[in-house]
Amino acid sequence: MAHCIFSQVPVRVPISSDSSFRRPVFKTNNVTFHDKSWTSGKPFNLRSENARSRSRFVVCMSVQQASKPKVAVSPVTLEDAKEPPLHLYKNKEPYTATIVSVERLVGPMAPGETSHIVIDHGGNVPYWEGQSYGVIPPGENPKKPGSPQNVRLYSIASSRYGDNFDGKTASLCVRRAVYYDPETGKEDPSRKGVCSNFLCDSKPGDKIQLTGPSGKIMLLPEDDPNATHIMIATGTGVAPYRGYLRRMFLEDVPTFKFGGLAWLFLGVANSDSLLYDDEFSKYLQDYPDQFRYDCALSREQRNKSGGKMYVQDKIEEYSDEIFKLLDGGAHIYFCGLKGMMPGIQDTLKRVAEERGESWDERLSQLKKNKQWHVEVY
Repeated sequence: MAHCIFSQVPVRVPISSDSSFRRPVFKTNNVTFHDKSWTSGKPFNLRSENARSRSRFVVCMSVQQASKPKVAVSPVTLEDAKEPPLHLYKNKEPYTATIVSVERLVGPMAPGETSHIVIDHGGNVPYWEGQSYGVIPPGENPKKPGSPQNVRLYSIASSRYGDNFDGKTASLCVRRAVYYDPETGKEDPSRKGVCSNFLCDSKPGDKIQLTGPSGKIMLLPEDDPNATHIMIATGTGVAPYRGYLRRMFLEDVPTFKFGGLAWLFLGVANSDSLLYDDEFSKYLQDYPDQFRYDCALSREQRNKSGGKMYVQDKIEEYSDEIFKLLDGGAHIYFCGLKGMMPGIQDTLKRVAEERGESWDERLSQLKKNKQWHVEVY
């Protein structure tokens, strides 16, 4: 038996209506999360599952770690490449893909709107976990009349096999960018984010111009399948970690058997803002010895000083463990708004100094060892 213990406000583990856990059932290419079947032909309804995951929760429980069948993926030839695919499609010659689905991820009390967008690329724009796609929204560049819009980069929120496990789709996690007039407090539609609104307003069947894939910084190192991976995100920065975790805990990848520890820290405003909470809670249930999940809810939790709980406060709370894991070779990842990094860096520096260490020297060593991975925007 394994026990999951949370500090302050716990991470919620969804349970079914009869208060019993349901073990996922796998048949051929199907996987079940909370009685919802995932198949290669039908996208997972994240909106309904997030609503269900928030409807009931438990504070702490014992979890029996049983056998956990995984879902088959194809084509396994996606494992053959020795180097990640890079820049297969350029800005001047993008790939035309098709929107499969757009699902709202957050609840009604979340500030802002975040959507999970599944895109069919037909297997023609392969990628690795941790990479990004470029999206060219329709319309003319207002600063360059006659030219297309600029490319916007989005971290891919799925494994290389996509949400349908067939290597033909990719998913994006997109927050709708809106702007408010500081004087009136009203939304200014003339300044809304062009690409994020295009994506969040898309309908199944709509066409989308893709470039890429790009990026090497956030690739999941797989030379040691027993390594520790500490993943720190704010908001939609959780996107690459969803891909990592699906590869680690959901998919049956013949050449990759994860035996290490994955630890996710996610910072959002409140419970309704949690992204992919149902999936992460399921991994916590099924793999309590390999997965840890800590959330910082700035509008619902308080840090030790009585202020708002941010992700850096969670890092400080577990700083001794984190530093020991880094000493042992753990990889640490940061993804989200660039404003997250100063607070995190200050916290890590303060903790290092309290331990009698130089943070600058430690950071230099982490970078030299390729344990330090940062992608902020």
